Amino acid sequence: MLLISQLLAVEPATDVLGNEPIVPFAILLVVILVVPIVFEKLKLPGLVGLLAAGVLLGTNGLNVLQNDLPTMELLSDIGLVYLMFVSGLEVDMEQFRRTKNRSLVFGTFTFIVPLIMGTIVGRVFGFGWNASILIGSLFASHTLLAYPIVSRIGAVANEAVVVTIGATIFTDIGALLVLAVCVAINAGDFTIVRLITLIGSLVVYSAIVLFGFDRAGKEFFRRTGDDEGNQFLFVLLAVFLSAVGAQLIGVEKIVGAFLAGLAVNDVVGEGPVKEKVVFVGNVLFIPIFFVDLGLLIDLPAFVKSLSTIWLTLAIVVGLISSKFIAAFLAKLVYRYNLNELLAMWSLSMPQVGATLAATLVGYRAGLLTEGVLNSVIVLMLVTATLGPLITSRVAASLVPVAATDLQTETAVVENDPYRQENGKFTVVVPVYNPQTEQYLIEFAALLARQSSGRIIPLAIAKASVHMNTPQVDTAYQRSLELLNNAAQMSRELGVEAEPLLRIDDAIAQGITRASREQNASVIVMGWGKRTGIRSRLFGNVIDSILWATHCPVAVSRLLTSPKDIRRILVPVENLTQRAIQPVKFASILAAANDAQITVLHVCERRASESKKAWMRSQLSLIVGKLGLPYPIEIQVTPNDNVAGAIAIAAKDYDLVILRSMQRRNSAGVLAISDLNAQLSNTLTCSIVLLGEPQQDIPAIAPNKRQLVRVKTVTSDQ
Repeated sequence: MLLISQLLAVEPATDVLGNEPIVPFAILLVVILVVPIVFEKLKLPGLVGLLAAGVLLGTNGLNVLQNDLPTMELLSDIGLVYLMFVSGLEVDMEQFRRTKNRSLVFGTFTFIVPLIMGTIVGRVFGFGWNASILIGSLFASHTLLAYPIVSRIGAVANEAVVVTIGATIFTDIGALLVLAVCVAINAGDFTIVRLITLIGSLVVYSAIVLFGFDRAGKEFFRRTGDDEGNQFLFVLLAVFLSAVGAQLIGVEKIVGAFLAGLAVNDVVGEGPVKEKVVFVGNVLFIPIFFVDLGLLIDLPAFVKSLSTIWLTLAIVVGLISSKFIAAFLAKLVYRYNLNELLAMWSLSMPQVGATLAATLVGYRAGLLTEGVLNSVIVLMLVTATLGPLITSRVAASLVPVAATDLQTETAVVENDPYRQENGKFTVVVPVYNPQTEQYLIEFAALLARQSSGRIIPLAIAKASVHMNTPQVDTAYQRSLELLNNAAQMSRELGVEAEPLLRIDDAIAQGITRASREQNASVIVMGWGKRTGIRSRLFGNVIDSILWATHCPVAVSRLLTSPKDIRRILVPVENLTQRAIQPVKFASILAAANDAQITVLHVCERRASESKKAWMRSQLSLIVGKLGLPYPIEIQVTPNDNVAGAIAIAAKDYDLVILRSMQRRNSAGVLAISDLNAQLSNTLTCSIVLLGEPQQDIPAIAPNKRQLVRVKTVTSDQ
């Protein structure tokens, strides 16, 4: 009877779920996993889906989630801080330093003009001076949402683009400082003395964060070496310590988060730690922030309020026009051409990261109304669509061209990653899987034989604290067997082989260090699968090698013998010399097998005939600079589905060579298409994923001496 009474006393399931803080988190995980995928299938941004999910699940919809729940408040605050941190982390400091003076001038234009315009809009609609200036500060910042477009096209070296990127630092810092002052004034009992004290505290605090964390981070990273786990934790600690420090001096935590991003920018560089930090934010915390933002939107009230619609129109038009005026002033001062003007305008137009963060802070502080919040959401959707659209139209014309043929030829030769300065052409082949060893050795033999080089089959035996453990003995014996097989295969193929066995703590480090010691020209290794959340978060062996290597890495999935390769397809995304380095690699294979190489560039479906002709001519000039002794076929095909177009074209080829590029995430971009991942799942032929060492390769000038056969494809393949 006692047991029955206890069972009857159990709370209803609805009450348990309603009081359990883990339930909102579980719902959020389902939303950020499913909703962006569904919206992207519908050709809509995943970010819009997250906002829509927030509206649907909020108090104005199904009332499943409430933004005042402790779980939502905590996760949303973390997402808000993370969003601003990533905004600072994504600023390219190296490019900024090259044009910092011009970036300061354009940053001043694109901050002051929108600030004035936004203040006027606020005053016209009856806001006080404090709130109006805050609205103006929302206009002043911008998010480099279209950066991946100019990066893909190869226009990031254009001065106008670099200046716009550098201006982001000034606009975002300026907007956040205005926010800090406006919120402090709104808190009441604010005097000139307190204003001076606040500004002085901000200056001292900013110096401590920017220089303190930069030096501490460099020292910590130097001492920890390759310990990415502790380095990841250090970066997170820097973020939240900076956020807490900002609150201690009386300003918003997003100011500290942005400064922390700038502070550790040089420390993490473009390495794997940065990728993991951004990955965590873009996959988990930042999406939760956008869902919480959707919870605040009262869509019925927004639609019914005519005055809000006029406010929204004024904010959208005011922002777009003020950003154009700022870009036009920069054009007059520095004599940029029309396309550079449009690029600066479109790059500085999108309002996502800093704008949304500052809007939410102002709304929570009572400075901004719900109408302003809803209007800024509309502003984000309009500018995030219009800005990248304009950028994509003008970016191709911004690709820089070197001054003379002589400079170009020198650049091509000096930056050839397959040129061996001293000694033989050396191919390092890490061997681990006996099932793929045969084709890898054959592939390496083709490369080595064509360049009169050598093969170094490499086996890594994992080390242990004690060298006499059974695990080390087993790994050692297995490695010897693999190397003996590799040596036998090399002899049969008529190529010199020098097997190398190395005992190391980590496989990736062992491969990269041995390759550096042997002065490897290229590393040839088997295709590794990326599975599970741990691999996504902490990477795998191939990821680590691609980040650390000094030479090109050919990650191969060979379905047939490399000796049977007769047709090679090389998709080229960027119209730059570095982007077509896979063609140079393909030429080595082609020479060995007397194979035909086809260079494929997929452009937008709506590209004009003149634009396609320009692309063909640029590819012809760049490929011609490689100086290959046989013709290269060039195809330019219009298709908005890049992966689909490549997959269709690849059906007629034995091998597809893809270029491995680092992914760049901009704050607010929550879902980035991984072209290589899509192709690896759809291509039915052999694949080589070519990763290159980090280096800068200048753009290529026209060359009259070329041997390129151009083929135009006027319809989708």
